[in-house]
Amino acid sequence: MNILVTGGAGYIGSNTVETLIERGHKVVVLDNLSSGYKEAVHPQASFVQADIADTDTVTSTLKTHNIEAVMHFAAFIEVGESMKNPIKYFENNTLKTFTLLSTLVQNNIQKFVFSSTAALFGNPESVPIAETARIQPESVYGETKYQTERILYWLSQTKNLGYTALRYFNASGAGETYGENHKPESHLIPLVLQVAQGKRDSISIYGDDYDTPDGTCVRDYIHVKDLANAHVLAIEALQPGQHNAYNLGNGQGFSVKQVIDICRDVTGHPIPTTTTPRRAGDPAILVADSSLIRQELGWVPERPELKEIVASAWAWFEAHPDGY
Repeated sequence: MNILVTGGAGYIGSNTVETLIERGHKVVVLDNLSSGYKEAVHPQASFVQADIADTDTVTSTLKTHNIEAVMHFAAFIEVGESMKNPIKYFENNTLKTFTLLSTLVQNNIQKFVFSSTAALFGNPESVPIAETARIQPESVYGETKYQTERILYWLSQTKNLGYTALRYFNASGAGETYGENHKPESHLIPLVLQVAQGKRDSISIYGDDYDTPDGTCVRDYIHVKDLANAHVLAIEALQPGQHNAYNLGNGQGFSVKQVIDICRDVTGHPIPTTTTPRRAGDPAILVADSSLIRQELGWVPERPELKEIVASAWAWFEAHPDGY
């Protein structure tokens, strides 16, 4: 297939582009480089530097490259920032995505894979979390993703746009070539590894009084290459007019303290910690039930062990101490 990947110069997008190309697909990356890196664009992919709301450029790209399907990764992702600057998030994640979708429908694109999030579920009523769990976003970021899912649903019903929404839990790790390089960084594993690199004095633990075995939050970490594989399976199986949503995680939770201990083991660094008050809106436990995508698409995580996930991230940081 000829596939357009928006946000393909970012963390998950770059790893997915690599997997698509390995599977024989032709890929065009469209990215405005506001948070992505030209160096993260696969050399065999065509690259267009543009915003997803640039209708003229998107349209010409679709026609020039005979695009048949689109994967959409381009979004702002910081939960805390979304609460401080909601307009920025609603404009980019919802309104600009709507503009993109309008352009795609006008050009008869009928296959769309959407980068969604477990933030849709807020504080879940039970874990592990299945797709049937109540959707109750507790952040602007989560709300923007939910609004986009609703737009997609109605376009599938009225315009025959087939879509699959992939709701990630904690994307982690790195491929051999492409890794995580957010600025600023907010994800736990790279922040802990920055202490081992000497870029931070310590790692903050936000609350140690949760109702969990060691008092710290528990999360489900999934290797970025396993996420990439899920995207490829989704786009290859998708048919016009379909609507699908899948949760993506390993189904096993690790606490903040457990993650730090594994990072100590992998890096050989003591990694000092400091304990600070809880952050607003942090659920105690988020673990995915990913049985649906396993059953329907045959997806199986190939790198489920947290130590392997951390080791892959550490190897990338050692090879790229200053990022791209």
